[in-house]
Amino acid sequence: MWKARTKNDLIIEVWEKLDCENVGAGEIEAIEMVVRDVYGEKAVDSPMVIARLLADEGAELRHSEIMNLYVDRASDRPYDSALRNVIKIDNLGSTLASIRNLENLRKKYASDGDKHGLRYVRETAIGAKNGALSAAKKAGDPVAAQISVEIADWLTIWLQTPEMFDTWVAMRQRSADFVSKFGQIRPVRDKN
Repeated sequence: MWKARTKNDLIIEVWEKLDCENVGAGEIEAIEMVVRDVYGEKAVDSPMVIARLLADEGAELRHSEIMNLYVDRASDRPYDSALRNVIKIDNLGSTLASIRNLENLRKKYASDGDKHGLRYVRETAIGAKNGALSAAKKAGDPVAAQISVEIADWLTIWLQTPEMFDTWVAMRQRSADFVSKFGQIRPVRDKN
């Protein structure tokens, strides 16, 4: 029935057969069902991985639905307690605190040799970045859109070079461009 020769091609073929331009939880679950039928349970990627592939193919993502699907499933994982509420991207200060929390988790999982933990941390950051980009597109206020784009940029830098992020963000916050757009940001302190 399916013509695709690879799993990624199958995901794209199913999406095309669903004939929908935007993708949310229902579409991801339909794709997962076909992948499971064709390749088995272990071949099913996380909703974030499937969403990224489809976005690269031009799909518009319903980020909140996909993130909720991912979070719901994460509750069955041992990483849930560590990743629950780790991301808060309401403003630049809370984003900076969130990225630092992600970095602490990344370092812990890296020192433990925990590849699954590292993948979940990365997927969480990617989901937050995609959420910020989506918020920027939907923002009616140009300042809110600029903040969301800045948040996505910060997450991108952290994803690419986590070891350099603190140095980079300190320089970014002192730059004339940043100060003219956002002023000084106050660090968010943990309540613990």
